[in-house]
Amino acid sequence: MLALRTARAVALRSGARTKFTLPALSYDYGALEPVISGQIMEIHHSKHHNTYVTNLNAAVETLEQATAAGDVTAIVAAQGAIKFNGGGHLNHSIFWENLAPPSEGGGAPPTGALAAAIDAEFGGVDAMKTKLSAMTVGVQGSGWGWLGYNKATGKLALATCPNQDPLEATTGLVPLFGIDVWEHAYYLDYKNVRPDYVSAIWGLANWADVGARYDAASK
Repeated sequence: MLALRTARAVALRSGARTKFTLPALSYDYGALEPVISGQIMEIHHSKHHNTYVTNLNAAVETLEQATAAGDVTAIVAAQGAIKFNGGGHLNHSIFWENLAPPSEGGGAPPTGALAAAIDAEFGGVDAMKTKLSAMTVGVQGSGWGWLGYNKATGKLALATCPNQDPLEATTGLVPLFGIDVWEHAYYLDYKNVRPDYVSAIWGLANWADVGARYDAASK
């Protein structure tokens, strides 16, 4: 650990930047079957998410070069690629951890402070699921449905975001649980029947992870 911190400090002093990397999954690609097939998981993680990471690194490098050159036009032009690919990286990094095989707790109901907050805000887990599912299915085109935390009010909130727009950067809500409704997330398994996918994914919800995110956000 000390060696890692020292290497990072040297990199910072030398002006080098640590690049974004594809996070490893804590489960095998096939572990979420039959809700999400191993084929979708492999493509989604190793291809789609990896592309966001690759393009984010390239966009940040472009921004750094434009900043060094004082090229305001290029700086502004880089923002869109950073938002899209950075959002894709952020969203998917949360998404993988929001899911778990049933043998490892996926689908088990929330407990503790998170469960109490859901009851207080939505009248129960089932009511929250129903509302968020409807919102998520209703996303036009590609996007995400989210359970988030509003630090200003101290309450849970539901939201949707188009494309790969990151929840916190665009709405101020801290992301707790996200549902990816880009077609690459479900089409091979569910074809065009998005409601079936959204309904099924609750069986993989890793509420222990969501609860930990809630605890951290509400401190």
